Amino acid sequence: MKNLYSLSGSIAASIILTFLHSVPCAIAQETIPDNPTTEAEKSVLVGEVVVSGVEGKLQEEVYKVLRTQPGKTVTRSQLQEDINAIFATGYFADVRAIPEDTPLGVRVTFAVKPNPVLRSVQVQGNQVLPAKVVNDSFNHQYGSILNLRQLQEGINKLNKWYQDNGYVLAQVVESPRVAADGTVTLEVTEGVVEDIQVRFVNLDGEDKDAAGKPIRGQTQKYIITREMQLKPGVVFNRNSVQKDLQRVFGLGIFQDLKVSLNPGQDPRKVIVVVNATEGKSFSLAPSGGFSSSNGFFAAGSFQAKNWAGRNQKLGTEVQWSQRGLLFDANFTDPWIAGDRFRTSYTVNGFRRQTISRIFEGGDQDVELPNGDRPRINRTGGGITFTRPLSKNPLEKSEWVASAGLQYQRISIRDADGKLSPKDELGNNLSFSGNGNDDLLTLPLGLIRDRRNDSLRPTQGSVLRLTSEQSIPIGEASILSNKLRGSYSFYLPTRLTRLTQGCRKANSTAQECPQAIAFNFQAGTVIGDLPPYEAFSLGGANSVRGYEEGNLGSARSFLQATAEYRFPVFSVVSGALFFDAASDLGTSSSVPGNPGGVRGKPGNGFGYGLGVRVQSPLGPIRLDYGLNDEGESRIQFGIGERF
Repeated sequence: MKNLYSLSGSIAASIILTFLHSVPCAIAQETIPDNPTTEAEKSVLVGEVVVSGVEGKLQEEVYKVLRTQPGKTVTRSQLQEDINAIFATGYFADVRAIPEDTPLGVRVTFAVKPNPVLRSVQVQGNQVLPAKVVNDSFNHQYGSILNLRQLQEGINKLNKWYQDNGYVLAQVVESPRVAADGTVTLEVTEGVVEDIQVRFVNLDGEDKDAAGKPIRGQTQKYIITREMQLKPGVVFNRNSVQKDLQRVFGLGIFQDLKVSLNPGQDPRKVIVVVNATEGKSFSLAPSGGFSSSNGFFAAGSFQAKNWAGRNQKLGTEVQWSQRGLLFDANFTDPWIAGDRFRTSYTVNGFRRQTISRIFEGGDQDVELPNGDRPRINRTGGGITFTRPLSKNPLEKSEWVASAGLQYQRISIRDADGKLSPKDELGNNLSFSGNGNDDLLTLPLGLIRDRRNDSLRPTQGSVLRLTSEQSIPIGEASILSNKLRGSYSFYLPTRLTRLTQGCRKANSTAQECPQAIAFNFQAGTVIGDLPPYEAFSLGGANSVRGYEEGNLGSARSFLQATAEYRFPVFSVVSGALFFDAASDLGTSSSVPGNPGGVRGKPGNGFGYGLGVRVQSPLGPIRLDYGLNDEGESRIQFGIGERF
């Protein structure tokens, strides 16, 4: 009988086809070179097909994929296809096809060597891939013959876990290494950050100016990098980087931020480049005019949002008129350099003049002896430190504490700027009695914020506690402690379905910002109480339906509000509200009894409805309220009532 693969006289049994599985993660193929002397591929009759090396189910797996059958002819290409098909099952490390002559034709023996039993899968090079994910991906394969196709399915699960969790540069690389004891070792590259660089670009994304020189930004680079969770040595994560960019953008000093990636010196690592486009960092606004209270005046304001490139804020407002100079200057460092707790501080100096609501309103007008309204002039300054109480300064802190020191020189004056310590009834308007008070206070504050949204909360709560301890100095020698507390909580609801978002079965808080909100406030002053430091009740931020300060002037008070907030369409929402407050009968304990002599009721409630229009500044609030005395008012504000 002629040889199956050549025209020479050698027998077919001398030909052995061998395919070695040299690449475990794929189906290896070793192509048998064509015989250049063969004019056409020859076929021979198959008398018998035998599978050796395995038994039982594995042997059945081989027979299932064989096209070579007894009683049919076979060619060299068909044998190669059968060997490939056996490898494709994933169970075998070595496959050989051995033809030999028999009286009934060629017996083809497929000699196979199975993979070892899979005992464990080990991963090298991983920092973030949990062992549980590895175990869950392969544990159903342990104890069975290693199947390379199933192994690849487990590898795909690992790669999918990386992608689903934001590790977009991570993947299993190279070929799995299969040990004789059934241990498979996988090598992963996760995309470790080698360095973080900052590059300043213009609005067109170019990092060079017209002269071809690199654009030099004003912002210190550490201002950007300290706001980022991503650090050198950490695995690159898309979700983390997006939050980092949002946090940096929230500083308010950049117009655009993008991230690009460059290869590191180590090919398994990456260099993260933050491309920053700076925004306008300062504003200047002059103004002037005429007012009935100050006559002709000239005013101006200056705001710098990125002082010295350190994200520090500097602001000044100045007004000069025929009746004097007023100003308010402040400087804020939102994160003291080198402080790991994100401590900030604000320093301010001021000279202000206000019409106090304590001495306004009520059924009876009580003015100064000359018929003017009393003006409260405050000249002073202070410093306040604020610190989040969380361990991670880059995460929103539930608790925030503040402490400071403030000094004020307070004087009661008329419209011409003259001291006027008493009203027309002879009641003292200052604590000293001569119109001048020195007030040195140590303000303390504590906030616990658990709201889901600070601008439009629909769930959670917020607690605010403050204390202002005065230290007796100078004229009046005031010793007191002013305490105040506020607690708000929000209950999500779906009472109305006016918008498409609210009509959805499982809408989110952003799609349907609808809630019933409650607020409770209380306050008291222990010790000396200058009358202008009393609590003012009534108005847009107290009981709506009353004019500002018309409800009461109190040493102690209680106040409560309930609101139902619901979206109407697009950026417009509505509110139904009920407010109530009481001075707890403490009006007469305020020196001069400013609430009592003006006939303020001290107790009252109001109710009504309002409209909210969403804007970049927050909700613009317009409320129509009626009070328990039958009066009504329209009141305007920025931001929700609480």
